[in-house]
Amino acid sequence: MLERRPENMERIATPEQAKAYIEEQLAALRAQIGDKKVLLALSGGVDSSVVAALLIKAIGKQLVCVHVNHGLLRKGEPEQVIQVFRDEMDANLIYVDAVDRFLDKLAGVTDPEQKRMIIGKEFIDVFAEEAHKLEGIEFLAQGTIWPDILESEAGIKAHHNAGGLPEDLNFELVEPVRILFKDEVRVVGKELGLPDNMVYRQPFPGPGLGVRCPGAITRDRLEAVRESDAILREEFAAAGLEGKVWQYFTVVPDFKSTGVKDGKRTFDWPCIIRAINTTDVMEVTVEHLPDEMIDRLVQRITTEVQGINRVLYDYTPKPPATVEYE
Repeated sequence: MLERRPENMERIATPEQAKAYIEEQLAALRAQIGDKKVLLALSGGVDSSVVAALLIKAIGKQLVCVHVNHGLLRKGEPEQVIQVFRDEMDANLIYVDAVDRFLDKLAGVTDPEQKRMIIGKEFIDVFAEEAHKLEGIEFLAQGTIWPDILESEAGIKAHHNAGGLPEDLNFELVEPVRILFKDEVRVVGKELGLPDNMVYRQPFPGPGLGVRCPGAITRDRLEAVRESDAILREEFAAAGLEGKVWQYFTVVPDFKSTGVKDGKRTFDWPCIIRAINTTDVMEVTVEHLPDEMIDRLVQRITTEVQGINRVLYDYTPKPPATVEYE
């Protein structure tokens, strides 16, 4: 497996290029893994889904997929992962409910890097525990992609899947899309036969909604992020923008402002909407939504989501802002 993307590597943009890459990776995976078993963190996002498809094609039932519900997933996602992978793809899937475990450890933690490190460590610990219940697990597969490596090296932010494993954990890493950009991962996924709603699904950070709930994560504010995000996704689908905008999500920061509801004063959180486009995640531009769509989002979020009394729109590209808030 290549550790670094060759400087002269041509961008994967066609089915033919994707097929060639897949064939190379299948051979490399079989050579690396042999007859051993691989443990994969299967979030249901683009990266981990493509890694799962590659590994299933390469080693079949030697792959053990683990879906961890850490309480930081979007609304309906745990159920969707089970339906798609266990019911439709017949994957060897283990579901782990670790909501309380993660949220209890994150309670009171405000530093973004510390939050990421806690989430990353808990992921590793959960997989280690699952591995101890299984026989023959020697590898840990991850959906690391090239921007993860670049941003970690540049010190922009830590990535839970770009920091390696503890020395006492005897897993060897398997990272078949490590040298690819996000757009290339999608082309490879399409060639692997994954459904469009999975291949073109919005990217989702490893720490999940934890990085969209800035400051110390509380369960009520986390729920406000989850519910407002669900409304945003519904409205994008209704407006025909699903799949046409690269990423759109909500953030609920840890401060409150005064408002009015039913003739009474409120003291609640704002909800920030971010909608952006990119090809390589190194630079992003902002999607300008129609005024009537913004009006509808404001009306729905402020009336349907408990604890929200303002809706704001983030017009900042990258640079100077990053994609996520933490």
